[in-house]
Amino acid sequence: MRWIVTGGAGFIGSWFVRAALQDGWASEVTVVDALTYAGNMENLEPILEHRGFAFVHADITDAPAIDEVFSRGADAVFHFAAESHVDRSIESAAQFVCTNVVGTQLLLDAARKHRTGRFVHVSTDEVYGSLELDDPARFTEDSPMNPTSPYAASKASSDHLALAAQRTHGLDVVVTRCSNNYGPYQFPEKFIPLFITNALDRQPLPLYGDGKNVRDWIHVEDHARGLKLAFEKGRAGEVYNLGGECERSNAAIAKAIVAELGVDAGLIQPVKDRLAHDRRYAIDPAKARRELGFLPGPKIEARLSELTRWYKEHRAWWQRIKAGEYRSYYEKMYKGR
Repeated sequence: MRWIVTGGAGFIGSWFVRAALQDGWASEVTVVDALTYAGNMENLEPILEHRGFAFVHADITDAPAIDEVFSRGADAVFHFAAESHVDRSIESAAQFVCTNVVGTQLLLDAARKHRTGRFVHVSTDEVYGSLELDDPARFTEDSPMNPTSPYAASKASSDHLALAAQRTHGLDVVVTRCSNNYGPYQFPEKFIPLFITNALDRQPLPLYGDGKNVRDWIHVEDHARGLKLAFEKGRAGEVYNLGGECERSNAAIAKAIVAELGVDAGLIQPVKDRLAHDRRYAIDPAKARRELGFLPGPKIEARLSELTRWYKEHRAWWQRIKAGEYRSYYEKMYKGR
C-alpha cells in the first residue's frame, strides 16, 4: 500500500501516519504538509527514519507541487490538511477558504487526473451546526449541514466538493466527520492541551462564557483507527460519523483537569464568550458501527491521567510552541476578555 497523507505533520495526521507505518497499515506513506504554525516535524520523529516514509514540504494550494506528488501514484489519499481553529477563522476567514476549499478541490483534481485510489476526506461534526443543551437528538449523516463559524462553513464546502467529485466523476471518495479529538501532540491552542499546559504552569484557564457548551470527545487514536476502517470498508460516496459517544461540558472537562493535576480550581476563569459559540455537538456513530465495525475506546476520564502525564513529560515540546508565534496569538485572544 502506498498512501499520500496531507497535513501529516499536524496533530491528527501525524497520529495516523505513525500508526500506518509502525503498525504496518501501509508500506509507503508520503506526507504533504506546509508546516504552518500547527504543523510540527517533531510529531513525526518516531518514523522519520522509516524506509517507507517520505516528506514533501508543500501547500495543498500549490497545484504544480501537488500534481508532482500525485504523479508518482498512490493507492489512497487521506486528506487531513486544513485550517482548523474556530477562533482564528473568526478573526480572519480568507485563509480558511483558500486552504480548506480551494486546496481540497486541487487535491481532488490531481487524484482524478492521476487515477489515484480511494480519497478519504477527513471532516468535522461542526459542519452540522449546533444543538440545544436540552435536545436529546444527535446528528446523523443525513442531517442537513448548518455551519456556524467560517471554519465550519469552509469544511462543509469541502465536503460538498469531495462528494460532488464522486457523483460527477466517479472518484472513489469517502467522507468522515469526527467529533472533538484529544490526545498527545495536540497543538496547545486547543481547549484540552491549553488547559493542561496552563495548569502545569499555574496560569489561568480561560473558560468561554458559562462553560456549559457540550462537545463529544474522542481520543485521536480511536479516530485514526476509524479512518483505517473507512478506507477498508466504507462505500464510495458515503459519509461516516466517527463519534466518541462521550458528551461532556467544557466546565466538566476543566474541573476534571484541575482535579487530575491537583491545582487550585480558582485557576478556572470565565472569559467573554466566543462569537456565535455553538452550544452542543453530538453525532450518532451508528452507521460507522454497523458498516465499518467502528467502536470508540474508553471515555476521557479513563485516559486523563495518561494524557496529563504525557504533557508533563513533554514540557519542552509544548514550551517551544508556546514561546513562538503562539504567544502573541494567545494574548490577542484572551487578554482583557
